[in-house]
Amino acid sequence: MSAGTILYVEDELFLGKIVKESLESRGYHVIMESDGARVLEAFRQTDPDVCVLDVMLPGVDGFTLASGIREMNEAIPIIFLTAKTQTTDLVKGFSVGGNDYIRKPFSMEELIVRIENVLRSKKSVKATNEVVDNVTIGKYNFHFVRQTLSSDTDERKLSFRESELLRLLYAHRDRIIDRREILNLLWGNDSFFNSRNLDVYITKLRSYLREDESLSIITIKGVGYRFAVGGQTAARNTSG
Repeated sequence: MSAGTILYVEDELFLGKIVKESLESRGYHVIMESDGARVLEAFRQTDPDVCVLDVMLPGVDGFTLASGIREMNEAIPIIFLTAKTQTTDLVKGFSVGGNDYIRKPFSMEELIVRIENVLRSKKSVKATNEVVDNVTIGKYNFHFVRQTLSSDTDERKLSFRESELLRLLYAHRDRIIDRREILNLLWGNDSFFNSRNLDVYITKLRSYLREDESLSIITIKGVGYRFAVGGQTAARNTSG
């Protein structure tokens, strides 16, 4: 039984062959592409469980490919492989929807652990998503599938990561949720760069919810967060 399907994009054919064979020996089904121009079509045809993308490709770089993949599937885990070491490159990778980032050269054990982490995170998020798709939170209506947060006066389109985070906070409303748990569920690990990304998304959600003073995302220093709804019970809405 396959451990999952991986779309692996690598233009260094010798390295690609080694990685492909190693992953297949662990039970994964690997679709390997070396030409960036063929990647999006390969993604449509194979519907993989995870994408492993080299950043430095001829023609179309891995960041551009990730953006195209995200337009087709907001939930697919994406891992970048790159020899680049600049912080700006890391930030760009996460900003286009990357879940993890591995610097070359890397060990196969590291890659396999990272793949297992993002797949486990994907399953955990799916389990958390037992919260209904459309809920009323204070003055707002949050529609997870449409990724919208709306009030009587405004409707905001959320990114997939913002939607995931808000849904997770709502599922644990009025309870403390550990920061590491959020990082592992949504990003697959609690690395420094993912931690900084979480800070950014928390700040964004606070700004989106600022019109309703009964709602607040409280930082519990050294522990995590509590999404307080001002003593109100957020009403479930099953319509639409």
